Amino acid sequence: MSTAATSQLVETYYQTFNAGDREAFLALLTEDVIHGINQGEEQRGRGLFRVFLARMDHCYREEIRDVVVMVNHDGSRAAAEFMVHGTYLNTDEGLPEARGQRYILPAGAFFTIRDGKIARICNYYNLPDWTRQVSGGV
Repeated sequence: MSTAATSQLVETYYQTFNAGDREAFLALLTEDVIHGINQGEEQRGRGLFRVFLARMDHCYREEIRDVVVMVNHDGSRAAAEFMVHGTYLNTDEGLPEARGQRYILPAGAFFTIRDGKIARICNYYNLPDWTRQVSGGV
């Protein structure tokens, strides 16, 4: 895949996320996609990603902004840096109580591309910073 096509794929990934079009979003992933959850487990498969998205949509309303995509020389790997603008809607297991708190959080992701689709995505953000923001810390 060309570097331009990979960059466009990653940009489309975030555009469909922001649009809330979960079916179009999931269609960008391989059936056996590997999803590395920040400070958590690694899950395999589009079905588990669908379950993860449902939990996220229940607990959070997020918009990804200021996306910068970087692609390697053959388009097989990419990274993205971005800002997450969110609202904590419903308490997520093991995390502080949700009360509609807003947060802005820098984040990043790493991608592996195979056959024109995303075969691996690993997200990273600073969980202590998020916790501080939703707990009312400075």
